[in-house]
Amino acid sequence: MKAAVGSLVFFAVAPCVVGGLVPYWLTGWQVQTPLPFWAPVRILGAILVAMGLIVIVSAFARFVTEEIGTPAPVAPPRQLVIGGLYRHVRNPMYVALLIAVIGQALLLGQPALLVYAAVVFATVFSFVRLYEEPVLVGQFGADYDTYRQAVPGWLPRRRPWKKGSR
Repeated sequence: MKAAVGSLVFFAVAPCVVGGLVPYWLTGWQVQTPLPFWAPVRILGAILVAMGLIVIVSAFARFVTEEIGTPAPVAPPRQLVIGGLYRHVRNPMYVALLIAVIGQALLLGQPALLVYAAVVFATVFSFVRLYEEPVLVGQFGADYDTYRQAVPGWLPRRRPWKKGSR
C-alpha cells in the first residue's frame, strides 16, 4: 500500500507537472496550424501522447504491483526493476514523458513544446547520469552494471533483455 500511495503522489508531482501542467502554461493547449495539411501530423501527435501516457502509467504500475518501492528518488525500490518495459529500455518513464511532450507539440502545432522537450531531455539526461546511475550502482552494484551494459538508456532494444543474457 505504501508503494501505491508513494507512486501516486510522485506521479502527480513529476509526470503530471512536467508532461501536463508546464505544457499547458506554455501553450494554453491552444491549437495552432503552422502549415497547410497539418492533420496527419496532429494524428501522429495524438498517437504519441497516448503511447506516452500508456507507457508512463505502465511503468509506474510496475513499482506498485511488484511492491518494491516507488520511482521517486526519496523512496527508491528495494530491488532493481528490470521487468516489463524495463527489459527494453532503462528509462521508460523519461522516454515516454518526452514522447508525450513531443506528441503535444505535434498535436497542438506548438513548436515551443519542442524546445521545452529538448530542455526536459537535457535536464533528465543530466539527472540520470549525475545522480540516478551512481546511486543505482551504489545500491545494486554488479547487477546494475550488467543491466546497464545490456539495456540501452534511451533508445529501446527490439528484443527484451533477460537477466543472465547479454
